[in-house]
Amino acid sequence: MADKSKKSLFTDFPPVSTQEWMKKVTADLKGADFEKKLVWKTNEGFKVRPFYREEDLEQVKYLDSLPGEFPFIRGTQISNKWLIRQDIEVDAPDSANKSAQTILEKGCNSIGFIIKDEKLITAENIKRLLKGIDSDKTELNFIPFCKEKELYELVVNEVKAKDENHEKIIGSVNFDPLGKLTIEGRVKEGIDSVAESVTEMVNQTKKTPCFRSITVNGKNFGNAGSTVTQELAFSLAAGNEYLAMLTSNNVTPDEAAGSIRFDFGTGSNYFMEIARLRAARLLWAAIVDEYKPASKESCKMIINCETSEFNKTVYDPYVNMLRTQTEAMSATIGGCHSLNVQPFDKSFRKSSLFSERIARNQQLLLKEESYFGMITDPSAGSYYIENLTDKIVNEAWKEFLKIEEQGGYLKALKDGFIQDQINTSAQKYSDLLASRRTILIGTNQYPNPEEEMSSSIDKTIYEENLPEQGEVKPVKKFRLSKEFEKIRIETEKAAKRPRVFMLTYGHLAMRLARSQFSGNFFGSGGYEIIDNLGFETVKEGVDAAIKAEADIVVLCSSDEEYAKAAPEAFDLIGNKAQLVVAGAPACMDDLKAKGIKHFINIKSNLLETLKGFNQLLLK
Repeated sequence: MADKSKKSLFTDFPPVSTQEWMKKVTADLKGADFEKKLVWKTNEGFKVRPFYREEDLEQVKYLDSLPGEFPFIRGTQISNKWLIRQDIEVDAPDSANKSAQTILEKGCNSIGFIIKDEKLITAENIKRLLKGIDSDKTELNFIPFCKEKELYELVVNEVKAKDENHEKIIGSVNFDPLGKLTIEGRVKEGIDSVAESVTEMVNQTKKTPCFRSITVNGKNFGNAGSTVTQELAFSLAAGNEYLAMLTSNNVTPDEAAGSIRFDFGTGSNYFMEIARLRAARLLWAAIVDEYKPASKESCKMIINCETSEFNKTVYDPYVNMLRTQTEAMSATIGGCHSLNVQPFDKSFRKSSLFSERIARNQQLLLKEESYFGMITDPSAGSYYIENLTDKIVNEAWKEFLKIEEQGGYLKALKDGFIQDQINTSAQKYSDLLASRRTILIGTNQYPNPEEEMSSSIDKTIYEENLPEQGEVKPVKKFRLSKEFEKIRIETEKAAKRPRVFMLTYGHLAMRLARSQFSGNFFGSGGYEIIDNLGFETVKEGVDAAIKAEADIVVLCSSDEEYAKAAPEAFDLIGNKAQLVVAGAPACMDDLKAKGIKHFINIKSNLLETLKGFNQLLLK
């Protein structure tokens, strides 16, 4: 008798070839084009198929590498114990220290101190700021707006004064003159002095080998509207520019690479973001390796991830928690060194203790309850993610080479190449959102029209002062939902909030579908929506709309019924309200000839339509 315990689990399931799968898919599509229907063309310019199989891994290199092994695609270490980071804005050293002590007690092991006021950078203030914080157990990161070199010396002196080993201090100073030039258009020391300044900083920090003194703020690109591959390519180009500057000034490749860390923004394109971090490590390892370092360890890329600001919204702000949660998952599965989950309300007001606690706990949930920290590179071997990683590697490398062909990052920035690339991408994202081909829940789909947020907005945070052109044209931060928010705020502050009445008539399924579509459409502008189950006659609906003092009457019916119902409604309404026809009926031109001007459908530009109605109704 055969031993059933050794029977293969898959003998009842014979292998299915790719050709057989495609034959089945083609049959189910019933004549529809496979490429158009199921193949996704990303904003990065490459195509993603609906399924991948083992043979698709044949073209992918580096599959045999292990976590912690060059080229580090599977991670720079053999574990996935990322650091939980939270940033604190330092207004007063004592209160900032108290906040730091609290978040360390609550589970963080990495702190970022944001210091905007240069008057705070004194020995006494740094002593008060670091009081009771053990540098052996806590990663210390500093984000000063100036005096980076002075701050570094004060930190080292304070660590020594506390009898802690300064040579083992782990952390960073956010010294990024190229990044400052990118987003502000100028640097204090001038463009020609950047190489000298960077070299001084690296030479100064050699006594703390685990403390990274140069940061490449790749998040600036993503928060300005770049694609995933652009953010990666531009970050690599900036990093390479620093390597070239340093090695030209007699800094060894190992010291130069060992001084640099990367800050990436992480967006909500879940699998793409996982693949991007894996691709980033591989490409950076390849770049550093060209400088012939003495050790392959110098090719490791240290990555801090920060949840994106680009896709966060003011309206329906609690949805931001869902966005940051998937972003945190991508960052940790992708193998970040540390992660900073931004509070859900950071884009429009000073974060509360509640929002900061939620942001912290999102990471703790992933690490301690979901055990994400217990396995390294769990996406390895996934046919889909491995292929996605390979595509990002190839596309980002092409973008990187374009910049190098122009003379490097600094030259490409001076020439406006990087800015133009990002502006084009940002405009594309805006167009997709405006036409609802990209969805932001609560903004351009499924809004809560009753929600009012204008009183919750801190103007000093929400209304950013955009930099003017200095030595170069700056890359401007760009939050995707802001144009929609302007409409909502304008609506909230209006003397009379526009009222939209759904005149549902005729075909049951069509009128319900179109009233739901129209409610979402005008609700995105914060308009008051009055829905109805249906009217027996057009006149009955118009009378009800006029009685309700509607500003807009949306006729919701079938295309066939519009030919008669729309002109009747138009004549009955007169100048008492604006008539809108929901749909794009074949008789549209005839209806326009009768004076009906407004039509909304899936091809409408939602943003422009709402702007037009605001101008019409909020005079």
